[in-house]
Amino acid sequence: MQYKIIADSSCELTDKMKSEIDIEISPLSLQLQDKIYVDDENLNVLDYVNEMKKCPISPKTSCPSPQDFMELYKGEESIFAVTLSQELSGTYNSAVLAKNLYLEENKEKFIHVFNSKSASVGETLIVLKIDELAKLGLPEEEIVSQVNTYIKEMKTFFLLESLEHLAKAGRLNSLVAIIASLLAIKPIMGSTDEGSIRLVHKVRGYKKAFKKFVDTIGEEGTDLSTRILGIAHCNCLDRAIAFKEAVLQKYSFKDVFIVEMAGLSSTYADDGGLVIAF
Repeated sequence: MQYKIIADSSCELTDKMKSEIDIEISPLSLQLQDKIYVDDENLNVLDYVNEMKKCPISPKTSCPSPQDFMELYKGEESIFAVTLSQELSGTYNSAVLAKNLYLEENKEKFIHVFNSKSASVGETLIVLKIDELAKLGLPEEEIVSQVNTYIKEMKTFFLLESLEHLAKAGRLNSLVAIIASLLAIKPIMGSTDEGSIRLVHKVRGYKKAFKKFVDTIGEEGTDLSTRILGIAHCNCLDRAIAFKEAVLQKYSFKDVFIVEMAGLSSTYADDGGLVIAF
């Protein structure tokens, strides 16, 4: 089976992953006041994050258009698309609309769009699972079934240095962010079964929160020896490495990898943020 994987730019990938997987990325657009950034490989994420710190108003993001996805659907390959959680972005709806429009004139084409119910490195894990199953030669519908089960069982959590930009971006009440800052509270957040955001723990001080972040894996995860842990960071590789080392001292994952966040994830995670999924 010839296949191609499509993901939006919340999917964080290493150079090695890009070279080994037939994947195309549909970038979101990021806006700081009147300046538009395209969240692709040409974006300097550190410069973008620094500009975001100076921006007095909330950053805005725009999902790829149906036409953007339709262009990527072209070709003879079977298409597996992975998007941001439907609860967090219109990207999933855009990709599904593009699928329906494309199939009106290409009825024999196989296209399936997965709602990741996650973001960032959660999307990465789903892409890796699709690629693994496709390379085994499984039928398309079997891949869909197994990946849907994988998505249902997957856990996503994040620990942020600051809640300022999450609040600016409209994903958190600004009063909550102010109180958290004043009290030095570092909330550990996670995904719900539907793909929205939930509060998992409130911890005072980053060191305690970091330790609790490690403990949360054991509290929420099962069968870890059969799972891969993905760690995404925003401009804090040392912190990501320290987290990986702490995790490996306590748990026996099948594998652990670290990726750097692109622009979309950095908009919400901000400088120093960590996102994990397994």
